Amino acid sequence: MSEKNLLTSQRIRVRITKDYHQEPVISRLVSDYGLTINIKAAFLGQDAISDGWFDLDLQGTETQISNGLSYLQELKLEVWDEDRIGNW
Repeated sequence: MSEKNLLTSQRIRVRITKDYHQEPVISRLVSDYGLTINIKAAFLGQDAISDGWFDLDLQGTETQISNGLSYLQELKLEVWDEDRIGNW
């Protein structure tokens, strides 16, 4: 098995702006990019006025994770990784 096919994981925090409250952002990471997602923590209010956030463990190949993160960047969502957040 090549290194590109090895499973790895990455923990991120993503801020979901109110514009994306009704969009299947997390679901698309699974269906379109083949990632396994574990939601470690989340806050997304029902009021659709304020932003929400998710702490996620992403599992997949490096390519899958990279493509999933690119998707979040295309949506212009803020994404922090463990290096930028420190000890959550």
